Amino acid sequence: MTRPTRSSAPKPGGGKRPFRQAPSKSAASKGGDYRSATPKVSFKAAPRPPAKPKPVAKPEVEKIPEENLKVQTLTVTEDEDQMRLDRWFKRRLPMLSLSHLNKIVRTGQVRIDGKRAETSTRLTAGAQVRVPPVQTDGPAKPAIKREPNDADARTIRDMILFEDKHVMVLNKPWGLAVQGGSGTTRHIDGMLMSMADSNGDRPLLVHRIDRDTSGVLLVAKSRKIAADLGELFRSRQARKIYWAVVEGVPKPMQGRISLFLAKGAGMGDDRSGKKPGERRDPEKMRVAKHGEEDAQHSITYYTTVDKVSPRLAWLSMKPITGRTHQLRAHAEAIGNPIIGDPKYGVGDEKNPRRTDPLRAIPAQVERKLHLLARRLVLPHPKGGMIDVVAPLPLHMQKTFELFGFDAKQRDPIEDAPEE
Repeated sequence: MTRPTRSSAPKPGGGKRPFRQAPSKSAASKGGDYRSATPKVSFKAAPRPPAKPKPVAKPEVEKIPEENLKVQTLTVTEDEDQMRLDRWFKRRLPMLSLSHLNKIVRTGQVRIDGKRAETSTRLTAGAQVRVPPVQTDGPAKPAIKREPNDADARTIRDMILFEDKHVMVLNKPWGLAVQGGSGTTRHIDGMLMSMADSNGDRPLLVHRIDRDTSGVLLVAKSRKIAADLGELFRSRQARKIYWAVVEGVPKPMQGRISLFLAKGAGMGDDRSGKKPGERRDPEKMRVAKHGEEDAQHSITYYTTVDKVSPRLAWLSMKPITGRTHQLRAHAEAIGNPIIGDPKYGVGDEKNPRRTDPLRAIPAQVERKLHLLARRLVLPHPKGGMIDVVAPLPLHMQKTFELFGFDAKQRDPIEDAPEE
């Protein structure tokens, strides 16, 4: 019997077999293609099987802490008084995701003194917070420990106008930002990190003033004091007085400015110095109409303390509300922008002071913002009053000396109403 021989005819495709996917068992059992379903016999020595890969150790699954698997009742401390519920959870359970927090609050699993709450609910010292079993995103990332910066601590110490064991009042210099922002790496908030204690707790800002505004800045030494002081500001129990040197002399010499302000989205007008259709600075506040979207009511009392007609005047200003750039926007609105303010001011074509040599600001006056947070008066959370006055910054001191303004005279703004 003769054995069949293989054909020596060349295979299509240059002798290379086209790649075929291995058939399934069902295909072979149903009598599919013989060449595909039947394994070929090789007369060559079988290659050594590849070495078995070493087993990869399975990562350990982080277990939820045992205390998170049961209902807990936690007490709000005095330092957490008036803290929002979501921030309280972030402090107590930093590994808890925001989405899961929203879920357990929305479904009523979180209770404050037995009552349902919202994430925005403010807590009171001694309150009992029911915390249900929670799901976590794993352990909280360890806090980045910063090395103490002695230079920052010394700088803050040099700014202090008043201090006790609860608060600090700083004299913020011109050009130093209060908080960080785009391109801002050095600021008061960051420098306060140098004064943190062993637990990482540090002094906290109570309010803010602009980078180029000098003067009084209030800082709390604990979260509880910060919350108490913040409430005093919100309820308008804090009295603030600012000094400014403005272009020209206001008419009338004293008065009340009441305007609605909104962020600068929108088109310019003649009064703003912009041409019709020209975009405003999105960071600049503008005068808005009542009822306009995002418009906020703002009130400032002002009085002219001294003047050099027709060039400039020294104003004392008392803001009743606390809107962004309020005093700068109000000064522009009455036609007397603050000297050294690059953002607010009427256009050159509309302002004869900038084209008439007799009304021009002398070259000896530095083009830094002439705005000082002069005085702050408010109740102390622990009793008594906080009443602090900041000295003139160097550039304003030079202007006062140049024109003979007397900073020691009585401030007439003290007679202005409180609302």
